Amino acid sequence: MKAMILAAGLGKRMRPLTDRCPKPLLPVGGRPLIVHQLSRLRAAGITEIVINVSYRAEQIMAALGDGGDYGVRIAWSREATPLETGGGIRQALPLLGEAPFLLVNGDVWCDLDPAALPALGDDLAWLALVDNPVHHTKGDFHLDPAGRVHAEGEPRLTFAGLSLLDPALVAAEPPGAFALAPLLRRAMQEGRVAGHHHRGEWVDVGTPERLAELDRRLRG
Repeated sequence: MKAMILAAGLGKRMRPLTDRCPKPLLPVGGRPLIVHQLSRLRAAGITEIVINVSYRAEQIMAALGDGGDYGVRIAWSREATPLETGGGIRQALPLLGEAPFLLVNGDVWCDLDPAALPALGDDLAWLALVDNPVHHTKGDFHLDPAGRVHAEGEPRLTFAGLSLLDPALVAAEPPGAFALAPLLRRAMQEGRVAGHHHRGEWVDVGTPERLAELDRRLRG
């Protein structure tokens, strides 16, 4: 299985830290955030990784190269301007192939083991969901007792930024910038999205304060 790491964002919420350094390269626990993700993927046996880049793309590509230093093979998907999540995946499909792949948001830290993910079967997506953090108390989706994910319903959980996706979810969309969430909601209406409530460690590293908190935890 291949993985895709989303790393094309502008990192606006992380300013001023991202004025000179793209968010994936911000250090946490003694190494760049994205290197933690590469290490976890490699430990799970996932070594073919696609990374989309736009803001400070050259800086990220120069830092990681072809991935050999981290025991993986990186294929780069460059975006002249950020294409949002859906558009970024759509552009990267030639690199990802036709099999389901693991999608990882570039600004999350999570101890979920990618090797333990289920097969998609007839579903278009499988989502990792977590308890709602203090900065997102309303959550995103509802997970029912059968493990199916719905756009509506209570209680609600937060999307962890980790998912298994079938390329067919975005393949029919025209190229360009578009969001992934509407496509997921459409698939939920069709009953083709499963999920799991992850109760381990998870951090949305979206602000300088949360980055500093994670850094203290990893160093502690």
